[in-house]
Amino acid sequence: MNDQETGLRARLVAAGVELVTLEGVHALTLREIARRAGVSHGAPRRHFATHVELLAAIARRGFGELAAALARADDAVTDPGDRNGRTGRDPRARIAALARAYLDFAAEQPGMFDLMFRHDVLEGSGIGLRATTLPLFEIFVRLIEEVGPPAGVRPADATAAFWANLHGLAQLRTWGSLRLASGSDDIGPLLDAALTAHLGPEPR
Repeated sequence: MNDQETGLRARLVAAGVELVTLEGVHALTLREIARRAGVSHGAPRRHFATHVELLAAIARRGFGELAAALARADDAVTDPGDRNGRTGRDPRARIAALARAYLDFAAEQPGMFDLMFRHDVLEGSGIGLRATTLPLFEIFVRLIEEVGPPAGVRPADATAAFWANLHGLAQLRTWGSLRLASGSDDIGPLLDAALTAHLGPEPR
């Protein structure tokens, strides 16, 4: 693939990222992506074997941004007792910071967030999104294992349950349903409740 072809692939993905950010998953047609990229409506087919492959390439961009946001959140967690501001290694504090970053990403980029987890849409893309998403999940698995899940619960199962809780909070807030359930749009108390439910009370 020459530089021009590589550049066009990148333009198509960038156009898709812009489109899903502004208008949501439903707007990601090949024709509209091509129009925004300034190419013929048949051009995407020359660079992506299927529509799903192009959508997965757009989703991969989102996972990259989410991974960067989680890394920044993890780096920002410091031990309050450390006056030098060194990164704290308290796993529960790290889980809370990562969870908050995850929820913030969902709130700031609802269209991309929706696309990223539409495995019913992205399955069979050939892009290998699992290789991108699994390391993010494994970060939470390791931290929850360090905290200690409830007796008899595997860390991976505890992590999946916690992630499902986070994802539900994110979706309910996006849909405007969170206020109906909690009486508020403030997700902080609900995140605290999720942490307590899945990890037990915070040590005092």
